[in-house]
Amino acid sequence: MIQVYTSSVIGSSAENIWARIRDFNALPQWHPGIADSRIENGQPSDRVGCIRHFHTGDGGMIRERLLALSDYDYSVTYEILESPMGVDNYVATLKLTPVTDGVRCFAEWSAEFDCAPGREAELTRAIGQGVFQAGFDALKRTFG
Repeated sequence: MIQVYTSSVIGSSAENIWARIRDFNALPQWHPGIADSRIENGQPSDRVGCIRHFHTGDGGMIRERLLALSDYDYSVTYEILESPMGVDNYVATLKLTPVTDGVRCFAEWSAEFDCAPGREAELTRAIGQGVFQAGFDALKRTFG
């Protein structure tokens, strides 16, 4: 199983950033790589088990299921159901932790998945930098 971990410090409170990322359907509002998103079957976007169906900027279609959402821990966990990336058993968690020295938060985004042999480095880089770090960089631009 491949593991990807990316972390960052963002210059805003965990509460402010959580208000932006909590909505499982809000990826296009804060992540630059996402073109559109909808929750299937009209379910609420914070209901565990709901499925978001979205497209990346390059036209790729991804479906993900919400596995856990914690307002207490500022964390969201989800799995990929369909994706053009070539990953299996993909489960990821995005978590925010308040930093007590100033108005900042520590953001962590991690994933575990299986993939075809020989693609580990490519997918680790694409997910860690192209998805996770790109999302953190966008949040930094928005929240200072």
